[in-house]
Amino acid sequence: MPKPGTTGRRRLAVAAGVLLMALLVPPAAAREDGPIADPLPDPTLSEIGLVLDEFSTLPKSEPVPPPTDDRLKRWARINFVGEVPDGTGRLYVPDLNGKLYLLDSAGTPTEYLDVGAEAGPDFWSHQGLGSGFGFVAFHPEFAANGKFYTVHTEARDALRKRPDLPSGGVTVVHSVVTEWTADDPAATAFAGSRREVMRLGFQGTIHDIQEINFNPNARPGDEDYGLLYIAAGDGGAGWRSSVPQDLYVPQGKILRIDPAGDNGPGGKYGIPPSNPFVHRQYVLGEIYAYGFRDPHRFSWDSGGSGQMFVGSIGEHRIESVYDVRAGDNLGWSDREGPFEYRKEGNPTCGVYQLPDNDEQYGYTYPVAAFDHVPPPDTPCADSGNALIGGFVYRGTEIPGLRGKYVYGEGVGGRIFYSDVADMRRGGPLAEVHQFQVLDAAGATTSMAELAGDDRVDLRFGTDSAGELYVLAKANGKIWKVTDAR
Repeated sequence: MPKPGTTGRRRLAVAAGVLLMALLVPPAAAREDGPIADPLPDPTLSEIGLVLDEFSTLPKSEPVPPPTDDRLKRWARINFVGEVPDGTGRLYVPDLNGKLYLLDSAGTPTEYLDVGAEAGPDFWSHQGLGSGFGFVAFHPEFAANGKFYTVHTEARDALRKRPDLPSGGVTVVHSVVTEWTADDPAATAFAGSRREVMRLGFQGTIHDIQEINFNPNARPGDEDYGLLYIAAGDGGAGWRSSVPQDLYVPQGKILRIDPAGDNGPGGKYGIPPSNPFVHRQYVLGEIYAYGFRDPHRFSWDSGGSGQMFVGSIGEHRIESVYDVRAGDNLGWSDREGPFEYRKEGNPTCGVYQLPDNDEQYGYTYPVAAFDHVPPPDTPCADSGNALIGGFVYRGTEIPGLRGKYVYGEGVGGRIFYSDVADMRRGGPLAEVHQFQVLDAAGATTSMAELAGDDRVDLRFGTDSAGELYVLAKANGKIWKVTDAR
């Protein structure tokens, strides 16, 4: 009998494996039980060029102590830009190295809060690509209640503290969700109080909590209003374990909690009664969806049917975008995108065709994806590709972008789009198009040129009007997307 909370208790849902493989897998590969050499077609180069107008440069920052990993040696490890929900038009930018900045209408940054300093000597930012001050989410009623939430990484003496939920193994870092309450929400610098909401342990310094956020489509009285979504990666353990499929641990899951509730561990948060696994024995009620490797970014379409799109970074071959709903199982680490992943006996580090009985497992497969193929002489090497989730454009300034999900490849800085009308659950994968990049004068360029570095470390952001921004850690700059030609 399967262990409670693992693959034997998967939630049955509609899957589209047979259809997807018929569309995606070359006939020769489908006839052989071997790795698929080139699983997905390359993105097509679009005739559309995005015009990027430089908006802001953030202050230079460094992890402490100095990192040995060159990938962490950036101008500033900025990873998002959003708008404070108080009607002032102020934008906010978190830097993984510890500080939270506010930007005025001219893009001038002001330090609002030093999360790293407040966390103290256990703050961990110098090892692990996502370590440090990972994300900030402002409560939809921030203007009235002054509340916002951050997540940061801790280690050293902090490891003596007990995580709120099981860790699935020996932990080396903790991700800590904190609630901050500003005395004056309109102030330009934070003064107020804080409390710890959740502490999770992870087995590695990668794939910890990457994003926390509120559903911006929810309104007072809605089931989802004021509930905090938490994207917890697998801690780097999924490639060799069943942690992402184990419903008794939070790693490899998207969690949903009520920060104003008190029926969670220690009364620090609430478990919403509408969560899909509430009241199931040996299953965490906090879980909203599971089977993730690294759910790096998520967002909701503010138009259409308001889908929640999650950009998930893959292991060996596949980078995926999912339309995620309550109770979904994305399959990792039995699946990587719309293919089979094999933990054992996989010296090629490839992906394989789905088994004939795949439908019985009920996995949810991507609505868009692209692959990355390492050099043939190093098939298990990191290919330096990572899907960075973005947003469905619903702004008004660029009509040609409406209804397009804009996302990218973080390392090299390619910017993609897929038409949201084609991103259908159970259907064929939506086509991936690569934008051309234009500078403010309309000249063709690239993100590598704009960032001054072949390693761009691309990220995306948006304001309350739905207009898009592009960020680069390489030089700490933010550009606003002002046109599409």
